[in-house]
Amino acid sequence: MARGTEPARHELPEIDEAAFTAARTADKLLDAARRCGSQRWSEFLSPVPEQLRDASVAQLPRIIQRVRAAYGHKDSIREVLPEELTEPFLDQLDRLKKAVVRELAER
Repeated sequence: MARGTEPARHELPEIDEAAFTAARTADKLLDAARRCGSQRWSEFLSPVPEQLRDASVAQLPRIIQRVRAAYGHKDSIREVLPEELTEPFLDQLDRLKKAVVRELAER
């Protein structure tokens, strides 16, 4: 790999799979937000599944940080959406972040 170039996501199966897993849960969260009529969380979550599916490794930390902000101590996604989705999603984001940090540190 040439200096300064990034491998394609599909060449990094741990990251790719973790991102796709999180994207599938984000789809479920978005559906739940729409079903319960939460316009705020519907709008917030709307771009997330595709971002997780399509982002480069270098873009993922910013996306993860933004999405994790929904778990604040005030006005949290946890207050509106089901725990059986919010908690696994948080774990998936953390797992993805660890894989990305490892990959970026190895470069």
